[in-house]
Amino acid sequence: MPPATPHDIPPVLGLLPDTIVAKYLGHAIQSGQETPPQVALRKAATLLPTTEARRHTAPLRQLLEEAMRRFDDQRTAADAWLAPRLHATLRLTRAEAADGRLWNYLALLVAPDYVLWRHRGTETTATSRFSGAHYTQAFSRLWWAAELFRDGADYRPVETACRVQDVLNTTLRLDVIDHRPTALAIVRILDRLIADGTPRPGDHVNALSSAVNTAGSTLVYDVLAPDPGGEGEAVLDWIDQAQDAPAVPFERLPDGPDDGRVSAQSVDTLVALFDKLLAEAPRRQRPTLRPTGPGVIPQRATEAQRHSL
Repeated sequence: MPPATPHDIPPVLGLLPDTIVAKYLGHAIQSGQETPPQVALRKAATLLPTTEARRHTAPLRQLLEEAMRRFDDQRTAADAWLAPRLHATLRLTRAEAADGRLWNYLALLVAPDYVLWRHRGTETTATSRFSGAHYTQAFSRLWWAAELFRDGADYRPVETACRVQDVLNTTLRLDVIDHRPTALAIVRILDRLIADGTPRPGDHVNALSSAVNTAGSTLVYDVLAPDPGGEGEAVLDWIDQAQDAPAVPFERLPDGPDDGRVSAQSVDTLVALFDKLLAEAPRRQRPTLRPTGPGVIPQRATEAQRHSL
C-alpha cells in the first residue's frame, strides 16, 4: 500500500537551499525511519507567492497520491503517467525549473513519502533522489523529461520516453536532447522498438544515445534538422492560465503549452540518420546467468532494487 501522508503539507511551494538539505538529510530519513524535520526546514526555506495558483501544493499532493495508489505494484510505471501531469500542474519556465531549491523543497517538505515510495532500494534512498542533478532528482527528472520530449502541447512522446528507464537514466543527461527534433527522433525509434516487441529496448536506447552524442561532436543536428524553437510567449501565456485552470485530468493527457510543434521533416531526417547510427552502435553485453549446481536459481534484481531505478 502507498505510505500515509507523513506530516502536515505546507500550502505553497518554496525554495530550500542545498546546504540545508545536506545538514538535515541523513540515513534515518533516507530509509524512512524518520520524517524530515519540518520546523527546521520551513524556517530555512523561502516561500513563493501565495497568490499564484501554480505554487499551491494541494494539486501536487492529489496528483502524487493518485500515482502512488495507481502504481503501487509497478512503481517504475508511474513515471510515464506522472511526468506530463507534473509538468502541466507546476507550469514553470525553464529558468524556474533549473533552480534546484524548488525540487529540494518539494522532496523534503511536500512529498518525501513519494521519493521513498518511488526510489527506495533495499535499505535507503539515494541522496540524489531528494537533492541532485536534474536527471536524477525524483521530481526534476520527470519535469525535464516532459519539457524536452513533448511536441508542443502534445505529451504523447513523453509517455513513450518515460516507459523505458534508460531514457531517464541516460538519454536525459545528453546536451543534444535539448534539440527538439533530436529528442523526438529518438522517441520515434523507441516507439518502433516497443511496437516491434524488440527485447531489451533500453539496451538499444543506450546504444543509440551514445552514438547520437558522439556523432553530435562532428554533426550539427540543428543544421541537418532545423528547429526555430518554441514560442516563448505561448509558454508564458500557458503559465498565466494556471490561475483559472482546472486540475489535470487523470484519465487522459493534459495539454501542454501550445508553443509550436516540431517540424516533421526535421524529425524524419534525423530518424533516417539515427537508424544508421543504431545499426552500427555496439549493444551492452549482458552476462548470461547460469546455475552453478543443482537447484541453484540465477540471481535476479529484487523488487526494491527495481523501484530504486
